[in-house]
Amino acid sequence: MYRRDFLFAASGTALGAVVTTPLWLRRANASSRGSGDYDQRLQALGIELPEPPAPVATYTAWRKAGNLLFIAGQGPALIEGSPSFGTLGLDLEIDAGYAAARGAGLNVLAQLRQGCGGSLDQVMQCLQITGYVNSADAFKHQPQVINGASDLFVEVFGDAGRAARAAVGVNTLPFNVAVEVESVWEIAT
Repeated sequence: MYRRDFLFAASGTALGAVVTTPLWLRRANASSRGSGDYDQRLQALGIELPEPPAPVATYTAWRKAGNLLFIAGQGPALIEGSPSFGTLGLDLEIDAGYAAARGAGLNVLAQLRQGCGGSLDQVMQCLQITGYVNSADAFKHQPQVINGASDLFVEVFGDAGRAARAAVGVNTLPFNVAVEVESVWEIAT
């Protein structure tokens, strides 16, 4: 059997055909995905989201494509007593970086809520997180720092907040922020 014939037989469709699952069936089969009660969950956790920050250059804070929502890189929310600026391994320790990543996660959620039309209940799951850590040359703990954002997403969305992830050390970030987080989300359309 030729490979294309096998693929045709295995999938039950002709090559190149697009098969989509209706939204009602995706929601019914979404046991590992979101519960849809996220706005209430935020309140129960006592988490108040900041206003979504406006872009600081020529880009958009979020972009929707079908049922995907791409959130541009977000720096930490300015929270009193929480570090937002500096270099990990030089000015800041891991705990401060973790707090900064959590603050960046709050800005991600603020953009996500705006991109979902004002309600996080449209979130199906987080697909990918990329975290950039303003790091001194010898600093090697970027994953622990970006856990600040990842842990927040799991706290709010449960398993639907777990995502594929990269934690990258960089020598500088805009405005000397400690962390920047970008992400991709599946949302109900």
